[in-house]
Amino acid sequence: MRWRAALEAAGGDRPIVLEPTSSADTAIDYAVVWKQPPALLENLPNLKAIFSLGAGVDHIFADKQLPDVPVVRIVADDLSSRMSEYIVWRVLDHFRRGRAYRSQQAQKIWHERMQPAAREITVGFMGFGELGQDAAGKLKPLGFRIAGWSRTQKTVAGAETFAGQAGLDGFLAATDILVVLLPLTTETRGIIDAGLLSRLKRQTPLGGPILINAGRGGLQNEAAILDALDQDILLEASLDVFNVEPLPASSPLWTHPRVFVTPHAAGMSRSLLKL
Repeated sequence: MRWRAALEAAGGDRPIVLEPTSSADTAIDYAVVWKQPPALLENLPNLKAIFSLGAGVDHIFADKQLPDVPVVRIVADDLSSRMSEYIVWRVLDHFRRGRAYRSQQAQKIWHERMQPAAREITVGFMGFGELGQDAAGKLKPLGFRIAGWSRTQKTVAGAETFAGQAGLDGFLAATDILVVLLPLTTETRGIIDAGLLSRLKRQTPLGGPILINAGRGGLQNEAAILDALDQDILLEASLDVFNVEPLPASSPLWTHPRVFVTPHAAGMSRSLLKL
């Protein structure tokens, strides 16, 4: 296990274990976790802190029996750049008809597709904080129009911004490619549902709206996404996060012809790649 090897290399003489020997294991001072089982940490008497194996901590706070100790998240200098690379890659791949051309290559079909200009396409960021603004700043010079939606109003140069429930409909109606970077909270859980997808702009230069979710799996209703694709409410989707990870082999998302799946790799930073 790469995490154990990295911790052993960095930890000197400190012993590393994969899990407590019991619910009251006195040997554990620090817990390093990713989506730990509920109540796993509740009764560890000497626990001093919990470290998240990722930039987010919502998976830790999902445990309602969490002990009252400090929670520490990873801060990686290149996280914004890595996430922006992923978003630019997926926007350009959808925009330049990547799925259609891969299908044509497999069938040995030589056919040039009609291609809109970038200035005709609005990329809408649902979650317009540091990560969203960094990615938007890299897409803007390519000619794309930028829209951003957030809980509270923001003013961002070169972008049309929307806020709160009052601004959500206008944001969705203006968006050709929807990029979701929201945190997972009580209010945002399951927000990518049939109702939201049906409010996206329908007549787009690409032939339909596109979804890119690089935020959290809990934001999306996966059955609703599949239904929207099958009913041509969505044209295509790129999904990096899922309700259950690893994505089960039985999930129809793996084989849907208009879904691009990556294994929660969008924000894989250099510091994480070393581990």
